[in-house]
Amino acid sequence: MITAVVQFPMPEGVTREDARSLFESSAPRYREVAGLLRKYYLFDEQERVAGGCYLFESRAAADDAFDDDWRKLIEGRYGSRPQVHYFETPVVVDNVTGDIVVD
Repeated sequence: MITAVVQFPMPEGVTREDARSLFESSAPRYREVAGLLRKYYLFDEQERVAGGCYLFESRAAADDAFDDDWRKLIEGRYGSRPQVHYFETPVVVDNVTGDIVVD
């Protein structure tokens, strides 16, 4: 599994409520992303940084999701290009389901 942490600056004056509204409107799009297991939206109002934490089945699935069209979409929506950092994710602890998933 691969975890991708995405970050980008948010425009001046965006509040938590604004960010939540923007994120909520884009959330359905991610239900159809092949290989995406989970997505968490991230927002730091004080630092004006937003992004997401994504768990994918594979690096190939992450690369497919974060193509040029996706990067342009993020830039158009939030005003800046996203930075994407990938991490191998060999073990996931899920306290909601009680599962430990080993890749």
